[in-house]
Amino acid sequence: MLRILEYDKALEPFRKDLELREANLLRTRFRLCGHGRLSDFANAHEYYGFHHTAEGWVYREWAPAADALYLMGDFNGWNETATPLTRLENGNWELHLPDEALHDGSRVRTVVRNGDRLSNHIPLYARRVVQDPDSLDWICEVWDPRDPWPWTDSAFRPEKTPYIYEAHVGMATEEYRIGTYREFADQVLPRIRDLGYNTVQLMAIMQHPYYGSFGYQVSNFFAASSWFGCPEDLKYLVNRAHEMGIAVLLDVVHSHAVKNTVEGINCFDGTEYQFFHEGPKGDHPSWGTKCFNYGKTEVLHFLLSNLKFWLTEFHFDGFRFDGVTSMLYRDHAMGSAFTDLKMYFSMNTDTEAVTYLQLANQLIREVNADAITIAEDMSGMPGVCYKVEDGGIGFDYRLAMGLPDLWIRLIRDCRDEDWNLDEIWHELTARMAATIAYVESHDQALVGDKTVIFRLADARMYTDMDRICHNEVIDRAIALHKMLRLVTLAAGGNGYLNFMGNEFGHPEWIDFPREGNGWSFHYCRRQWSLVENGYLKYSLLNAFDRDMIHTARQCDLLGHGDINLKLIHQDDHMLAFERAGLVFVFNFDPVNTHADYVIPVSVGADHEVVMTTDDPEYGGFGNIAHMLYPAAVPGRKDPALRLCLPPRTAMVLRPRKKAK
Repeated sequence: MLRILEYDKALEPFRKDLELREANLLRTRFRLCGHGRLSDFANAHEYYGFHHTAEGWVYREWAPAADALYLMGDFNGWNETATPLTRLENGNWELHLPDEALHDGSRVRTVVRNGDRLSNHIPLYARRVVQDPDSLDWICEVWDPRDPWPWTDSAFRPEKTPYIYEAHVGMATEEYRIGTYREFADQVLPRIRDLGYNTVQLMAIMQHPYYGSFGYQVSNFFAASSWFGCPEDLKYLVNRAHEMGIAVLLDVVHSHAVKNTVEGINCFDGTEYQFFHEGPKGDHPSWGTKCFNYGKTEVLHFLLSNLKFWLTEFHFDGFRFDGVTSMLYRDHAMGSAFTDLKMYFSMNTDTEAVTYLQLANQLIREVNADAITIAEDMSGMPGVCYKVEDGGIGFDYRLAMGLPDLWIRLIRDCRDEDWNLDEIWHELTARMAATIAYVESHDQALVGDKTVIFRLADARMYTDMDRICHNEVIDRAIALHKMLRLVTLAAGGNGYLNFMGNEFGHPEWIDFPREGNGWSFHYCRRQWSLVENGYLKYSLLNAFDRDMIHTARQCDLLGHGDINLKLIHQDDHMLAFERAGLVFVFNFDPVNTHADYVIPVSVGADHEVVMTTDDPEYGGFGNIAHMLYPAAVPGRKDPALRLCLPPRTAMVLRPRKKAK
């Protein structure tokens, strides 16, 4: 039923397009599983790949265009053709080996014959892929532990409102190297818990051959990245997170795949169209990667099974889907501004990708009804966060990607006094879907860019972040860093995201080891000591972020959708609004203190200060009084507060409850 038309009347002219969306879904789902469950269809990982049985080992592949398949490895002296697979029906191949032939850690590759040509590949369903330290070649290690992992998280359920700590395991150490799953679990998860975040979103978990790709050029979809340890180490991380009450989301990459043919799935059976579109349509023009053919049953089998695999094998609590905008449009939305609804319903829309995303969300809910899904979609596709059964695509949230773009543009291009509060308020609150708000993610700090605080302070961060040092540049950077985070959290969405380290103003940018920087780890780590040494202002920013998140969670701030704008004054640079019983007041003026400023409120009771950006423990100057503010102003009938806000400060208040 197209309830989406009831939710959004502007979509009525596109009823036929939405009916087609619904028909495509029903037809495709019936093709896959009839009247059954998608979760019964999405079991490719249980059939293909390596499995240990009572009779020994069985190995299966899907390679319909191949003339022959062989398995080579240390078990047969790396003889390319000594161990052939048997052809089955529907392009499937199978091999049985005795128990002693393989063991966990056995190194293998698949050899594919097309005519007279032999090519070797990593098996499609490899669970572990490692790099040989001598040859630097990538090799599959058989990984099928006999004993199940001792999970202790059966009672864990994610909280409904996500406060997300986006993280990269490899760069989570301060040392000049790649960090590990277990180090992250033991050293970083406690930080995340203490800061108050209830969800961690892990990047770069799916196996990728080039470390510097940030994990977005996936080669082996069923392998946990060996850059950070073995699969059991990742399970340890997820289990530890659940013990701390933290949900774990996987940054899943189903929008494209690395074009490599040995390490990846490209041309596995000798054809470019096994998983991807044939010809130019199969090549992403900007990313240099391969584009999936979402209309092909076997591709849907592979991708849907991949989602179920991560949910069941590693107990992930959901997914942030990367590159959704690129998936939704045939031209990958390059250069599109999406100024007209017609742009969402045209020949440019990839309806097969839409259907895949609907199926993905349906499957995820079947496997785990409490799972969370987030779409990285900058286009604002109608219905992206509506239920599939209502005509939507089924995500819980989409990323509010316009917010970081706005903040960077204002910092880079505008004087502080020229910031347009009406524009800011519109970007914060004008949303048709549940959104995850953020000031900056990893995207805003990649090489060639800067973190927000580094844009604000630049080279002064190297010299003037000592607690006893004050100058105009650093004071401005510290003040705006807090204000931008507070207003984004308070008004920007239904969930919140922060990238690892940015809560305390991690300086500089992110640059992975590569040839161009001498394979340096200098910019590919997190300098936790900046917070811990006690002498620098980073610890003050860290304290502000911690108390901001805890305050928001205690009053279920983001669980309350209604935001009540009380005042917006461009000339005074003042903004005030209410949400979840809290009053938020911002003075964006770079120079002027507003004394005895009247702020309308909804509750006629005395208001107490919850926190302010000017509190000394957060790097402020203590010029905002923590006192009771009467909600009565002479000459006004309606409740209002008289406040004094110094320049570039904000305060959070709430009505004081009367004693019983």
